[in-house]
Amino acid sequence: MRRPMEGSSPGLMRELLFGGRKRIPKSPLPVESPVETWSKPPETGLRVTWLGHSSLLIESDGVRILTDPVFGEHASPISFIGRKRFHPVPATLDEMLPIDAILLSHDHYDHLCKPTTRKIAQLGIPFVTSLGVGARLERFGVDPSKITELDWWESYTLPNAAMTLTATPAQHFSGRGLRDRNQTLWSSWVLATDKHNVFFSADTGLNDDLRLIAKRFGPFDLTLLEIGAAHPAWADIHLGPENALTAFRMLGGGTFMPIHWGTFDLALHSWEEPAETLIELTRKSGEHVITPPLGRPVEPSLVKGPTPWWRGAGK
Repeated sequence: MRRPMEGSSPGLMRELLFGGRKRIPKSPLPVESPVETWSKPPETGLRVTWLGHSSLLIESDGVRILTDPVFGEHASPISFIGRKRFHPVPATLDEMLPIDAILLSHDHYDHLCKPTTRKIAQLGIPFVTSLGVGARLERFGVDPSKITELDWWESYTLPNAAMTLTATPAQHFSGRGLRDRNQTLWSSWVLATDKHNVFFSADTGLNDDLRLIAKRFGPFDLTLLEIGAAHPAWADIHLGPENALTAFRMLGGGTFMPIHWGTFDLALHSWEEPAETLIELTRKSGEHVITPPLGRPVEPSLVKGPTPWWRGAGK
């Protein structure tokens, strides 16, 4: 069921805008350079590099997909003010090439960055996105012939037929201003090759469609689920660590890598709290959770468990 959600109250917005500063690390978070590793193909065929928030470079059986690229300094309507990123981008766009496609989940500022999109448009890389978002991309300079929009359950196979991208349901909302709420679609995504299957949640609350996604497309070799921007009042639109773990189980298990945290101040919790909570939740339950440092390319099946790199960082 496509159910647009709302995400705040006046009290929560006051706290978000003017609350305590434990939400921001005191110094920039450390990043690693992925460039040398990227020069070699992954041993297992599947590799992922977390570039911050929901931006990832996913390499699956020779296909390279960049998700929700936000490389500007601020996740904001104005490029030079607003929520400033906690760390530098681990690599430049030129260092990420070649890229087969940009996968764009929805149009919020922390997922669709105008300056980044303008740079990508100059490179001629195709975009695959949710229904209605293409008009925004065109305004940012993307060639219409490079844009593919999908409704939920629709699929697009890359020209070389090496990967199929499917838009799947998510429980969230969209919009970039006061008058365009829910005028475009938001989606989670399945990235499938002949050998590997990846699920990318983007932004979502917990919902029963996750079981249907698992039934239609699972099991998944890698499940990328958001854990940041969490608050009980926002549970309908953001998972948070507890609901992300429930979602992971609904999707059939496998390897869980948390995303959507550690880059922007978008919530009321301390910046590292979602990761700490997730580690504590899974410490006894035994799920395979990986938390690679920013910029470190990893092959999920070769990583034994979480790496708590954030402890001692940003002090």
